[in-house]
Amino acid sequence: MGTSWKMNKTLAQARDYTVRLVKELGDRDLTGVQPFIIPPFTALATVREIAVDDPRVILGAQNAHWDDAGAWTGEISVPQALDAGARIIEIGHSERRQHFGETIETTRLKVAAALRHGALALLCVGEPAEVRDAGRSTAYILEQAEGALAGLSDEQLRSVLIAYEPIWAIGEAGRPATPEELRGPFAALRERFGDRVRGLLYGGSVNQDNAPDLLRIDGVDGLFVGRAAWEVEGFLALLDIATAHNSTDS
Repeated sequence: MGTSWKMNKTLAQARDYTVRLVKELGDRDLTGVQPFIIPPFTALATVREIAVDDPRVILGAQNAHWDDAGAWTGEISVPQALDAGARIIEIGHSERRQHFGETIETTRLKVAAALRHGALALLCVGEPAEVRDAGRSTAYILEQAEGALAGLSDEQLRSVLIAYEPIWAIGEAGRPATPEELRGPFAALRERFGDRVRGLLYGGSVNQDNAPDLLRIDGVDGLFVGRAAWEVEGFLALLDIATAHNSTDS
């Protein structure tokens, strides 16, 4: 269960959030749940300094370049992200694809770079509404996933998370997906990647009301949450929901 803050939170806000989160987690039962936070680059080192007090919380970076160093103005490398505290590298979010020219080829290069340095690669896949309406959702997301993960060994795939985030379901204008709409894509991802990857996550207008139903979908191993987890109370509530789901399943 994780959250990306996107381009939100100053250092002071990031510090306050993390202090409160670590305090509230205390000895909270998180059986079967791995919390993660993906702050903006500016806050990553600050969040690490506080989150180290609760090793259950791991951190990520929202993007990273495929080269280890070089003349890439404005970019951050995987080694730099790891040095600042990241253990997860988020790759291929639809906003990166739409606004910054991310392609299947660049996601493949970035996944390889993350794995080369021992990070977990969090690959985001998802289709626009017109693809869904044409009945091509499954083919579209499999093309994204297979292209980015081409040539990886089974050992490497165990360090990959796939987050299915349909573009029509994310952001302020997103429409929450129904379980029926998600069963087909997750069945396809499970059939193709099964237990070969570390896990399959769902993200897209996740909130406390729909989280229990989303977690019950076959193939969903966890949730990747946006604004519903940007306040500490919201993130804690979602962690509790995930823990309760795991205890019911066991």
